Amino acid sequence: MIKKLMLAVATLVASMGFAFAQVDVNKADAAALDSVKGVGPAMSKAIIDARTKAGPFKDWSDFQKRVKGVADKRAAQLSKAGLQVNGQSKDGAPMAAAPTGKAEKMAKPAKASAKPDAKHDAAKSAT
Repeated sequence: MIKKLMLAVATLVASMGFAFAQVDVNKADAAALDSVKGVGPAMSKAIIDARTKAGPFKDWSDFQKRVKGVADKRAAQLSKAGLQVNGQSKDGAPMAAAPTGKAEKMAKPAKASAKPDAKHDAAKSAT
């Protein structure tokens, strides 16, 4: 029982690593392709079939021509999710933004006050 639980935990940790890794369509197996958000079993099969039939993909343009259902918008989404062709992300695909800390989100720039400081004025007039 403990062995099964440990195996399940190890599998979960390994699959979490795949979710954030870059996956190259020319090197990945079906499981690695499925780990990319937006790629399901049908698309991973289509990618592997196209790669087996005509060889590795040369670039994103070649990938889009040979894999049905991947237009510019979908290719950009897949690239953003971590899919690569020959180690390259799709041109024009936005990179995922780095997470910011809570302190940065909550910090607001100080506004310049138009009102003069009352204590400062009182001290000035006393001298």
